[in-house]
Amino acid sequence: MLSNYKRKIYYHDTDCGGVVYYGNYLKYIEEARTDIFEQLGFSLKELAEKEDTLFVAARQEIDYKSPAHYGDILDIKTWVEEIGRVKVWFVHEIKDQGGKEIAVAKTLIVFVDSKINKKRIPEPVSKRLREILVKKDA
Repeated sequence: MLSNYKRKIYYHDTDCGGVVYYGNYLKYIEEARTDIFEQLGFSLKELAEKEDTLFVAARQEIDYKSPAHYGDILDIKTWVEEIGRVKVWFVHEIKDQGGKEIAVAKTLIVFVDSKINKKRIPEPVSKRLREILVKKDA
């Protein structure tokens, strides 16, 4: 299963030339990750409040392929490439409404408690994340 998240580009997302500002892609993939947790049945707010489970981005890689523009609708496909006891590598493939590749990103997420100590991924979360695991060789 891959997660698909649609994101419309508004004027405030762009520079004076109507091109998406490069830093905004971090927000878009964060939105897509939040959406994937919701699709899998988890509320990040409830995980924080009831399970003392948060996650932090430990590493971010983005390869920009083509610019996105004001008015575009981005399709962000998200999947898990690797999962460990406390960390998950997410991959995000961003395309525009015509299917043109805009960017590919990888994010390393580390699960922590409220004191920012590493924490084992709760088993129900780990189990559901494995459902969207796509091996590198696949």
